[in-house]
Amino acid sequence: MKKYLVPLFIGLVFMLTPVLAIGASFTGSVQGLNCVLQGIICPIGQEDPIAAAENVFVLLVDAATQTYYFVPNVDRVVMARHIAEEVTIEGTLDAKKKAIKANKISRKGKLVWSTAMQTKAYKTVWGFDPFGGEGALGRLGRDFHQNIKKPPL
Repeated sequence: MKKYLVPLFIGLVFMLTPVLAIGASFTGSVQGLNCVLQGIICPIGQEDPIAAAENVFVLLVDAATQTYYFVPNVDRVVMARHIAEEVTIEGTLDAKKKAIKANKISRKGKLVWSTAMQTKAYKTVWGFDPFGGEGALGRLGRDFHQNIKKPPL
């Protein structure tokens, strides 16, 4: 019996390994996704119409191999502010989805964005953090769903 359980356990560990996320630091240039997919570098001027029309910004780690990562939890405006600049993003990599869940973004060693800064901004503006550990919708979604009147049966 043990003869079969040990290899089975080792096999399960290897099968689950790719699912696990990797926390690390990534350095690259913030670029528009369309620019990266076309193989060009986005223009430097932030007022450029190409940058204005860009919906999604990514971290281009290696231009030669077109290695890039999405940063879905950082607002488009924050990424656009650093277009064509080299930044370092600390976060968790989901290699399968080519995405980094960012915790911090720094430029030339100076912190320019973090989840703590974002939370502080929300609390300053709204008086609470809408994403305060309560799922994707956070408090806003919870309050909305609690206040919906259910139709009588």
